[in-house]
Amino acid sequence: MSDLANKTCVPCRGGVPPLAGKELQDLAKQTPQWKVVEGHHIVREFKFPDFAKALAFVNKVGAIAEEQGHHPDIFLTWGKAEVKTWTHKIDGLTESDFILAAKIDRL
Repeated sequence: MSDLANKTCVPCRGGVPPLAGKELQDLAKQTPQWKVVEGHHIVREFKFPDFAKALAFVNKVGAIAEEQGHHPDIFLTWGKAEVKTWTHKIDGLTESDFILAAKIDRL
């Protein structure tokens, strides 16, 4: 596993281009279970045996998001949670999205 999970998300103030090319590919390789969608956001689906375990997971993701100040979209349903993240300020991906993904992968 990469050291991304040991980093801290950095607030984006805008004015920077979203990740692309080799830089995007290199970060994506460090979070292989996440799918890069149209170079704009990353998404991963997590499966659970019931609603309660999915909800517990979502609550843990929420706690990490609050701690990091980087908030994903989360879809919760019976036995499944989907997490999608991108940096809204630039409408694209930054390293912080991959940091958050790596932290979620540790749950």
